[in-house]
Amino acid sequence: MADDSASRIVAALRAWIATAAGGAQLPSNRALMAQYGASPVTVQKAIRQLTALGLVESRPGVGTFVRTQRPARAVDYAWQTSALGARPSRVTGLSATQRASMPDAIRLHSGYPSRDLLPERMIRAALARASRSEAALTQSPVGGLPELQAWFASQVATTPTDVTPPGARDVLVLAGSQGGLSSVFRALVGPGRPLLVESPTYWGAIKAAEQVGVTLVPVPGGADGPDPDEVDRALAATGARAFYVQPNFANPTGTQWSSATGRAVLDIVRTRGVFLVEDDWAHDLGIDAQPHPLVSQDHDGHVVYLRSLTKTVSPALRVAAVIARGPARDRILADRAAETLYVSGVLQAAALDVVTQPGWPAHLRSMRQQLRVRRDLLIDSVRAHAPQIGIDPVPVGGLNVWARLPDGSDVDALVRACETRGLLVAPGTEWFPTEPSGPYIRLNYSSEDPSRFPEAADLLGTALRKTT
Repeated sequence: MADDSASRIVAALRAWIATAAGGAQLPSNRALMAQYGASPVTVQKAIRQLTALGLVESRPGVGTFVRTQRPARAVDYAWQTSALGARPSRVTGLSATQRASMPDAIRLHSGYPSRDLLPERMIRAALARASRSEAALTQSPVGGLPELQAWFASQVATTPTDVTPPGARDVLVLAGSQGGLSSVFRALVGPGRPLLVESPTYWGAIKAAEQVGVTLVPVPGGADGPDPDEVDRALAATGARAFYVQPNFANPTGTQWSSATGRAVLDIVRTRGVFLVEDDWAHDLGIDAQPHPLVSQDHDGHVVYLRSLTKTVSPALRVAAVIARGPARDRILADRAAETLYVSGVLQAAALDVVTQPGWPAHLRSMRQQLRVRRDLLIDSVRAHAPQIGIDPVPVGGLNVWARLPDGSDVDALVRACETRGLLVAPGTEWFPTEPSGPYIRLNYSSEDPSRFPEAADLLGTALRKTT
């Protein structure tokens, strides 16, 4: 009964506090006892609950006052990322980005662009031609079609000029980059051994590492990339022999490493004699910046580079590549051959057809322009309808907005509340290899009709108010 009375007092006082000025004094405990017919213990319990909520503050010998609200500032717990290390275990299963949705739902959880952003006519024509080619009836080489290997190699423009560019033989064609990550981690790291990763980072890389049995060592990321000194300390402390990174338009944050960070990290991995696994998944998705792959500065095989065409060609054409040199390349090839034997020649031929068409550069320019419009509209909508959500920095490329919720937000409750209202968003917890440094959600601005962004932001703001 006392609990019910305390809750009743808390509810009434919260309503009063909502209209009171900061610093206003609450009625005395004696007055509250008389007003609500409650005992001193019950009133004190209600005041403690209000204090815990940050709504009031008590001044001994003076009274209890409405707490003056200070400008909200997100608390930064990123420093704890390295101190705590990876969690001992994680829940397995499908990612929230893969869950099915009702037909009318607003889908901001997906990891893929919508159909209207893809070169549909080019894809259909390429698949038709590939189905009539020799690739439809013959086994593909284990490493991939030579012409497609050569195309991937030609995309790496090396700097400085004394760096030997990769050749076609250094390229291994993959059926999507996800399986390639598993092979790279298995071949270069191995079960039970440490792998450095940025935090947050791509959830698929986290799952691939866990599938292999690799021990994740998180290093906090930042707007310009990780702190090189922190990377060096982590490599020294753990003996890790690889560092998985996304220097260009990272998933989920959309950030890009500064050139200084890239050079410093490359120097560290060369000095330490370890590998840098560079995932360049968003190479063609720069909005406010151009990609600068670190592999283009690699002298002697320290960088193992992955690039996918899935996001820019079509999710149905799961074609990607890994570029690796020396014995590392041979180990990765052996693992992929044991896993999949070879990649469908029809898919490889169709992908090569698309990216070598005269209209391919124009498609990429148009796609980037549309992504800019969608990104800006989504961010403007969130700021208008859910201003308590922080978006900083604005992504310079990729497909996603990394949104910071107010401190204390229940991310899972928010995701459920959004879904009941017909809005799908992805909880940020999946992108952290350890406990999250704050409450985040990821919003994809490429997978939904942008005319629905204001509605989505309004639903998001309503759900946030209901769950906080």
